[in-house]
Amino acid sequence: MNVRFDREGAIAVLTLDRPERLNAMADPMWDALYEHLGKIAVDDAIRAVILTGAGRAFCSGGDVTGMAKSDIVSGRARSQRRHRTVQALYNLEKPVIAAVRGAVYGIGNALALACDLVVASDTAKFSMAFKKVGVVPDGGAIFFLTQHLGIAQAKDLVYTARVVPADEALKLGLVMRVVPDDKLDSEARALAKEMSESATYALALAKKMFHSMYVPTLEQLLEMETLASGAVRLTHDHKEGVEAFKSKRPPKFLGK
Repeated sequence: MNVRFDREGAIAVLTLDRPERLNAMADPMWDALYEHLGKIAVDDAIRAVILTGAGRAFCSGGDVTGMAKSDIVSGRARSQRRHRTVQALYNLEKPVIAAVRGAVYGIGNALALACDLVVASDTAKFSMAFKKVGVVPDGGAIFFLTQHLGIAQAKDLVYTARVVPADEALKLGLVMRVVPDDKLDSEARALAKEMSESATYALALAKKMFHSMYVPTLEQLLEMETLASGAVRLTHDHKEGVEAFKSKRPPKFLGK
């Protein structure tokens, strides 16, 4: 299933477990993550959650290999699969900590920023890499990025797809703290333990209050994202971006 669930007392640890592909998110992983989140949501004994990645990366983005094969109908279905999972993560009434290292690329940004707090290894590097395969950001990435950075800086990261190292991510406010790589897991667990011993229902209500501040809502943004994603996947540039990625060559975009 490529998403591992472990229980450590009152803490649930969800691990994206596809290290040979730097935890690129394939369709079955979205389903598995959604199922785990559903079980966590109704388990009162779980009071905090850690989301992390196996191996040397958190998540390198979506699985590019199957992208160019989708049409507008199957593409919409895939978007909805991703969206329900991101919404389940974002709306989970328990504190969620992302522990990230290595690549946090593409939709990996959305998964990390949908969590309440992000703790990063000093190896972490962030990139809104969507334009490199000719697609729009998805998984709510623009929503989350804009909430953290404001529109101007969010546009910088989306339009350039530049790589942001961990120290810059801390200065920008994408992450709450940066620690040496060998301390990442223990730091995340210590934070999760502190959260699990807190008044977690009060934290759940505080989360709802934070969410009520955002206009448009995540749901509105995701619907617009679905429409845009369906259209962009029909373009020459998307197909060229996917083929270039597979061939490990620079893409030759035509703007159409």
